Amino acid sequence: MQLQGSITALCTPFAESGLLDIPAWRAQIDAQIRSGTAALVVAGSTGEAAALNDEEFCQLIELASIRVAGRIPILAGTGQSATAKTIKRTRLAKNCGADIALVVTPPYVRPTQAGLQAHYTAIAEDSEIPLVLYNVPGRTGCDLLPETVGDLSIHPNIIGFKEAVGDAARWQHLYPLASPGFALLSGDDPTFVRTMAGGAQGVISVASNAVPGVFSRICRLISEGNIVEAGQWNAKLQTLYDFLAIEPNPIPVKAIMKQFGFGHGLRLPLLPLSEQHLPAAREMAALCRTLEQAI
Repeated sequence: MQLQGSITALCTPFAESGLLDIPAWRAQIDAQIRSGTAALVVAGSTGEAAALNDEEFCQLIELASIRVAGRIPILAGTGQSATAKTIKRTRLAKNCGADIALVVTPPYVRPTQAGLQAHYTAIAEDSEIPLVLYNVPGRTGCDLLPETVGDLSIHPNIIGFKEAVGDAARWQHLYPLASPGFALLSGDDPTFVRTMAGGAQGVISVASNAVPGVFSRICRLISEGNIVEAGQWNAKLQTLYDFLAIEPNPIPVKAIMKQFGFGHGLRLPLLPLSEQHLPAAREMAALCRTLEQAI
């Protein structure tokens, strides 16, 4: 299974009651598929995985699997702070219908590189679905280095790597790892065009919740070698990228999605977007609509 193109890390919509908003969830998935999104991430960082219980986690995957009906892969976020817990969560994801496990480095515990290699190897050996490694050290306090990724990339059940560090020098060490059996995926929206132009196969995006068609188009342009036009489209997204960094993810993107009618908030300890930023959220929603209509 080769991952490529625009992959959306879906927000999890909640109703005003605080429960899952199932109609909004189905509508979000439909909108992504109509827009040409290549795969979906369920219950990742943007999906507030830490705030979901096992029943909700499974329900979201099952509903996504039914809605997608095999048209595109579903990745489920399964990373936990302990290896045994991650294995258990990955088994659950598979049983609920996920095609791939997206496994973030263990938060908070700060293992060594050898510990990370042992961690991912144990999960890959146990799992009946393939893994995509995920590095976001700004959130986890743990950095999966390119050399360790290289060692893990030869495992037949590890099929990709999402790198949220946008540093160009780091990516120069990663590009040689790309192969038909191992996908390199940007996890940093502001730098994804440069990263894909350099050799990454795709992006796992937050912004594509709001502009899925634009992201699909940019990825298609890059695959066709039209880097200049891809860059022109990406430049139109700069104010959106700036807005999405105004408060911790997924607070800003969920403010935009609320403007679209998808969900009503977040779960504690995350709070809705600060009141002083709400006018900007409305402006960003209008910008997203305009860009989606222009593709």
